[in-house]
Amino acid sequence: MRLKLAMLTSCVALASAAQAETFSADVWVDNWFSMSIDGQQVAEDSVPITTERSFNAESFIFEAERPFVVGLRMKDFKQNDTGLEYIGTPRQQMGDGGAIVQIHDADGALVAVSDSGWQCLVVHKAPLDTACADEADPVAGEGFCGFEITEEPEGWDTAEFDASDWTTATEHSAREVGPKDGYDEVDWDPSAKLIWGDDLKTDNTVLCRLMAE
Repeated sequence: MRLKLAMLTSCVALASAAQAETFSADVWVDNWFSMSIDGQQVAEDSVPITTERSFNAESFIFEAERPFVVGLRMKDFKQNDTGLEYIGTPRQQMGDGGAIVQIHDADGALVAVSDSGWQCLVVHKAPLDTACADEADPVAGEGFCGFEITEEPEGWDTAEFDASDWTTATEHSAREVGPKDGYDEVDWDPSAKLIWGDDLKTDNTVLCRLMAE
């Protein structure tokens, strides 16, 4: 009886393993991202967000069983919680974000793309008043330089998480985002759209998720 049970358990394990597939992903984000599949990180931007003009595309493979949850953590560069960059220089300004993703299976079939079907949550928003960018000495949390931080929900990138109250991703045009440095190195499917939170400039850190089938 124990032998039969062991054989049955082994067969179930083999059947489960056989369902795993290999997928390829292309990701471009202004400026930095990490990607998880069912709560497990599978990729991280190879260029640190602290690198000036850290624009690049990443292409990588991962294994997963369908359906799976794609979790994308995205950050636009900011020097501090003011949400500004180049603080104290003539270039002091608000940054802007943008991201595009596509995933193919081993046969080359398109499995998922970034579009308004993704669910997103902005976890860092700043400045709350755009006049902060004109401040001679901008200080986070003072004057025009208010900010909002939302705690990252536990398990947000897993199938069990309820994201029904998250907003849908906002699609932005290439003219609005101005993608560069690596973006043109990828042959993007026409259905893959540039996404972010509603505001490219004030939404600095965004979590987005999608159930891929």
